[in-house]
Amino acid sequence: MKTLTPGEIASYCDVHQRTVSRWIASGQLKGFKLPGRGNYRVVLEDFICFLNQQKIPVADSLTTTTTVLVVDDEVAYRRAIFRVLQQGGFHVIQAQDGFQAGLLLVQHKPAVMTLDLQMPSLDGFEVLKYIREHPELNQTKILVISGLAQSELDRAKACGANAILSKPFDNPRLLEAIQQLINE
Repeated sequence: MKTLTPGEIASYCDVHQRTVSRWIASGQLKGFKLPGRGNYRVVLEDFICFLNQQKIPVADSLTTTTTVLVVDDEVAYRRAIFRVLQQGGFHVIQAQDGFQAGLLLVQHKPAVMTLDLQMPSLDGFEVLKYIREHPELNQTKILVISGLAQSELDRAKACGANAILSKPFDNPRLLEAIQQLINE
């Protein structure tokens, strides 16, 4: 479930943030307050509904969900990354190894891919090489997430990874890294 802040909505609608807060307070725009701090948030679907009611054009960027492929042979890490990204509003598909990743890459053409380096059969370095050698796939942004030494992470960067993240990772840092890759 992706949510927006009043500031993000204000920027989109070219109005002041207080105007958005008034829309929420008056019930024109469905929103909720965060516990403790009382800051407003609006679910993306509710904002799109509001835009349609007000006959304000809805940009494709609001309705298009970015697809992220998560590749990791460790089920716990794959599920953790999946949950964080799905809660961040991304469409997430998963692969447990390099072979499955290759198949899903061709089928879905995700914008971003998270990639573990140490996997059985086809490791992350081989997957990186495969992607960067194929013109139809080489625009995929790749975030390597690995527990290997920094020298191996640096090697992955040299082999074509766009960004690296060490395991264990911080959830907000993961979302930030994905968002940065999308905005590049």
